[in-house]
Amino acid sequence: MSALARDMRHTQVIKAAPEIVYDLVADVSCWPVVFGPSVLVRHLHRGPDEERFRLWATVNGEVTNWTSRRLLDRDQRRISFEQERSRTPIASMGGSWAFRELDPGVTEVTLDHRFTVVDDVDPALVAGAVDGNSISELAALARIAELGHPIDDVIHTFEDTVVLDASAAELYDFIYHSEQWPEHVPHVSRIELTEDAEGVQLMEMDTVTAGGIAHTTKSVRVCFDGTRIDYKQLMPPAMLFGHSGAWEFADGRDGAVVTARHTVAIDPERAREILGADTDLADARAYLGEALGTNSRNTLLCAVRYAAAQQADATKSPT
Repeated sequence: MSALARDMRHTQVIKAAPEIVYDLVADVSCWPVVFGPSVLVRHLHRGPDEERFRLWATVNGEVTNWTSRRLLDRDQRRISFEQERSRTPIASMGGSWAFRELDPGVTEVTLDHRFTVVDDVDPALVAGAVDGNSISELAALARIAELGHPIDDVIHTFEDTVVLDASAAELYDFIYHSEQWPEHVPHVSRIELTEDAEGVQLMEMDTVTAGGIAHTTKSVRVCFDGTRIDYKQLMPPAMLFGHSGAWEFADGRDGAVVTARHTVAIDPERAREILGADTDLADARAYLGEALGTNSRNTLLCAVRYAAAQQADATKSPT
């Protein structure tokens, strides 16, 4: 292991109050729709001023994950972090976020990193990834914080839970094997699915809306042993800065219990361009809840029909 630590600092001036910017960084659950590199966050422990979580993110074009712990100090406007289990080529990684008010409604954000690398790895490789991700994250913070809207109006989470006449395993299998959707899901015309690492999929999909409008989306999906599939759209719909979601599967007394969850970060200007000049964020949230929720429900209904057809085929007597 390399004993020589490398320090990096990135700063950005954001036209928003420190508490607004602090809250965006403090709530890691919203990172997948705010920060481009972040794919998924799963909390392991969460307290008022400290937490542990596992983070999946793209680094140099590949999805990797690590476990981090953070200390949050709202009074001092500082958040420190350290990776508990780093992944090669990183041997250790830590740092901090600091938020300093320059003027009313103006904040200087400082993001510091200190890292070491494993033997025989050029630190410049990691430095390049840290540099690229840090610049991207600070720009994304500014983009959301400077909108001038309450963050809870811009970042919105909603979900549907349904009970379906199939097993959780059957429905999970249909969602996991999305390469078969074009044959069974009417609004999906093309799927390209790859899985280079176990449980981590890259999915590119062409869909057609009820109005005949074609969309192409690209997503990273992280799959968990028949119980859950999380995803983050790398190419979100036009009115969104970001879109992430999850499918959760469990067997209940009356059938499979499936929850489809969505988190969106809304671009108010693009929403007005698409839905009309008088569109506000409440209108956009309602539209997205209906559109995305309907797609999820329709996909699950297709999964139920597919499972029923498979069962029927399996019970047919041989001729």
